[in-house]
Amino acid sequence: MKYSLIAVLLLAANPAFAEDSAKDEWNETVLNETTIEKIQQAQFNYKKCVVEEMKKPDHASLESRHATDAIIKQCESTLGEMRKIYTDAQVPGVIADRHLKKLRIQVTRSLLQELMYMEAAKKSGAS
Repeated sequence: MKYSLIAVLLLAANPAFAEDSAKDEWNETVLNETTIEKIQQAQFNYKKCVVEEMKKPDHASLESRHATDAIIKQCESTLGEMRKIYTDAQVPGVIADRHLKKLRIQVTRSLLQELMYMEAAKKSGAS
């Protein structure tokens, strides 16, 4: 008797759970072409900011990890602009934050690698 009651309750709860999760889902096709272009432009602006900050002589004297941290912090405001584009397009904050985190990690890794190459070249006397 107990097992059949538990089975009935589990079967009854499953559609209710599916209904809640379907309501919270977001379909990527909601974004229109202009929003996608704005996001791509914001990504370009972020990467451009990182490159411009990297060229500044202030960061050349720092160790590569510290310079990377300083550069990324300087360009953080451009990521805020990108997040605003997402929120204006009614993208859930979790998804927007996940994309921004992914972008930040990718740019940070490539920046750190580039700065480490420059630092190694400077130490070897090649520059």
